[in-house]
Amino acid sequence: MENLEIRDATLNDLPTLLNFEQALIAAERPFDPTIKEDPVSYYDIRQFIEAKDVKVVIAVVNDEIVASGYALAKKGRQYLDHSHYGYLGFMYTLPGYRGNGINQKIVQSLKQWCHANGLKEIRLTVYDDNLPAIKAYEKAGFKKHIIEMRIV
Repeated sequence: MENLEIRDATLNDLPTLLNFEQALIAAERPFDPTIKEDPVSYYDIRQFIEAKDVKVVIAVVNDEIVASGYALAKKGRQYLDHSHYGYLGFMYTLPGYRGNGINQKIVQSLKQWCHANGLKEIRLTVYDDNLPAIKAYEKAGFKKHIIEMRIV
């Protein structure tokens, strides 16, 4: 995609990112009836942007923010061969820009940050019924690993 820039998010981007968060929540509601009614928030995006141990990136096309994502380190389980792993979240692309490889560019940037910070394993979570997202993550190199089950 022409004129695509992947860059670190700043506090100036916060209003758009808060809108992205609400759009992400709205998109995920059909997959999870236990999400609380509005107002609800998944993240403290301001804190993530200000944190040294979290990487928040955005994709910009022609001066418009069109996608987002973050990476942070999470503690691994004591029986695994890695003490920490990279966790990706807040993966959102505006509907009109989906299918252009922007998510892959976001993932690539976050992978670089994870590897530079010694995080060799990288994970994310996605709803089992969110087939377009699963397809995008598989294109970026992710493989299904474990299924979490529940009774509601």
